[in-house]
Amino acid sequence: MEMWLCAVIGILVLKIYLLRKSVREIEDGFVERLTTDTNTLIDISSHDKAVKDLANTINGQLRQLREERHRFCQGDRELKDAVTNISHDLRTPLTAICGYLDLLEQEEKSEAAERYTEIIRNRTELLKQLTEELFRYSIVLADENDRAREPVVLNHVLEESIAAFYTSFRERGIQPDIRLPKQPVVRMLDPVTLPRVFSNLLHNAMKYSDGDLQITLTQDGEITFINQASSLNEVQVGRLFDRFYTVETARKSTGLGLAIARRLVGQMGGSISAEYKDGKLCIRILFPAIYKIQ
Repeated sequence: MEMWLCAVIGILVLKIYLLRKSVREIEDGFVERLTTDTNTLIDISSHDKAVKDLANTINGQLRQLREERHRFCQGDRELKDAVTNISHDLRTPLTAICGYLDLLEQEEKSEAAERYTEIIRNRTELLKQLTEELFRYSIVLADENDRAREPVVLNHVLEESIAAFYTSFRERGIQPDIRLPKQPVVRMLDPVTLPRVFSNLLHNAMKYSDGDLQITLTQDGEITFINQASSLNEVQVGRLFDRFYTVETARKSTGLGLAIARRLVGQMGGSISAEYKDGKLCIRILFPAIYKIQ
């Protein structure tokens, strides 16, 4: 009797061990197929009918998920191509409109016609800017896997970007308070993309600043842009990185500049955020030390 009981217990223990092994195989196979683009399905060593049925059910769901992923990727590529083509095609008629507006402004017009022409000019310039930024945004999306990486000195790129805005700052009466470390802060980044990020952020600072701007770079690779922005509030700042979102005070904004900046920073392995406190807008970028050259 005792031998029979021991045999039953042994069989049960073996059964439990095989079941646990099959569960681990299913778990490992499921994780692997979710994280890699493969057509292989989950294969298990167990001959237990219930376990095999479970594996077959999961395999069926994996097939469906793979098909949905392929359709999404295809649709995403087609959408990016369509946006690129549309924004590119809009340039030709817009150029013609601007040319005829230049000619129209040289003609004799009534006061009302002058006013209407100015309105058309403003709306056309806004549409032109939107088209250009939309085109640049589509290029950003299309090139996300082609970002070159090389050692970049953040101090130098930031200084050059600020210098490029010197005239614009003077026109707005802004005297930037620039704080850079003496030691070079080096990261593996795209030397073409990084200046575009800084340019978009400086444009944003001029758009919302009450007349001040503090730019700080730390040795840890954190860059902050801080300025008084009485025209904003916490809700608006929370949406600044949304595509096509603009606030009422930024009438010439397309709502793509900061969205592009966030996308580019993310592609380079960094992070970007915005906060609003005590009437100040603070945009913070961080390029982690993992990209630092020793």
